[in-house]
Amino acid sequence: MNTTQVLVVGGGPTGLWLACELRRCGVDAIVLDRRSAGVGESRAGGLHARSLEILRSRGVDGPFLAEGRRVPAAHFAGLWLDMSRLSTEFPYVLGLVQSRIEALLAEHLRELGPDVRWNTEVTGVSQTADHAEVTTADGERLRADYVVAGDGGRSTVRRLLGIAFEGTDATVSSMLADVVLADPPAGPIFQQRTPLGDFSVLQLQPGCHRLMTNHYEPATDRGAPLDLGEFREAFVAMAGTDFGLHSPQWTSRYHDAARLAARYRDGRVLLAGDAAHIHWPAGGQGLNTGLQDATDLGWKLALTLRGHSTTLLDTYEAERRPVAERVLANTRAQTALCRPGPHVDALRATTADLLTIPAVNDRLAAMVAGLDQGERAPDVPLTDGRGALVGAGDVPDGWADRVDALPGERALLVRPDGYVAWSGGPGRTDALATWFGQPAPSRSALSRA
Repeated sequence: MNTTQVLVVGGGPTGLWLACELRRCGVDAIVLDRRSAGVGESRAGGLHARSLEILRSRGVDGPFLAEGRRVPAAHFAGLWLDMSRLSTEFPYVLGLVQSRIEALLAEHLRELGPDVRWNTEVTGVSQTADHAEVTTADGERLRADYVVAGDGGRSTVRRLLGIAFEGTDATVSSMLADVVLADPPAGPIFQQRTPLGDFSVLQLQPGCHRLMTNHYEPATDRGAPLDLGEFREAFVAMAGTDFGLHSPQWTSRYHDAARLAARYRDGRVLLAGDAAHIHWPAGGQGLNTGLQDATDLGWKLALTLRGHSTTLLDTYEAERRPVAERVLANTRAQTALCRPGPHVDALRATTADLLTIPAVNDRLAAMVAGLDQGERAPDVPLTDGRGALVGAGDVPDGWADRVDALPGERALLVRPDGYVAWSGGPGRTDALATWFGQPAPSRSALSRA
């Protein structure tokens, strides 16, 4: 039986990044994915500011920035948001399709050690008090201290554990096609609203456009095949033209079902990314929320596996579930703002007027960009898996094995994910114990023992 410290089920962005984070902390991990490598589906289309800050903090943002296209605006229900005032090095959305994001993450993971075991379907999950096991379709059994399910909205692991996936059913029937256009429009067309719904035309890269349609009616089965003829007919009905579309690279159906796992943890098995939450892809928040789930979970698993804390993993759901709840809420609101009809027209006009107020714009922009989830310290250099005590002298005895002392003008305790855990005044010792576990025995105490 193969054994490891963490089994990550799912080799999408969430699973790949979690494996990178674990390896960076010195944790052994194996990634399992039922797909073949290099499936090439475009899927999500970009990285937001908080995800880029995380990549920068790990020193791996370069390849993403080199390939991506910087778009200096985000949107809320198709209403543009100015990103320029956000307090970040990345006041934009980095346009980059998910297939390339996955490829770059997989390349980084290979540099760190473990790779993905493709064509490996998980069919069983079990656990005891001290380990968890998965069984594959080939009958192989793998054992780990922990299992993390990053296997998407239809998560096999979540289903096997019997974790409820509650929320609202789909009300929107959406389709997309990544194609070549013989006669593309002069510029992007974004959520052009019609009495039938809305359509969009966006250039993903030279020679490839993404066309989308949204019908605000009960959703077609997402798993039903979508051929180019059906897509063309629906698109022309809204847009009056197909812009000479041909050579499809990917077609897909999607919808606005919004669901949240009843719990993120079942003993030694945890959920992350779409396995824990799904929603309409408004604003491109899904992939980014998954990356941030993985960032939160990685260092907490590492400290737990080192025996520093028995309660730190409980903070994973406590911190990440409210974020997912807010994403589900704001994407439901965007669905309501996109529907056709004069009543929604009036609501959109009112919302657009409110967005001219800088504070309103900036609040929504920060939410979509993932910058409103706590105080960040993106400029503090962090060693892999370690925290930093900044501008407060030496690290107290017992935590120097997991926290570095750094100079600075402001006293801060920064977690390994870049969030501020303490900012001067009383409570420093409590913050160290909460986020980094109990202090290690001093050398003198060990020698006396």
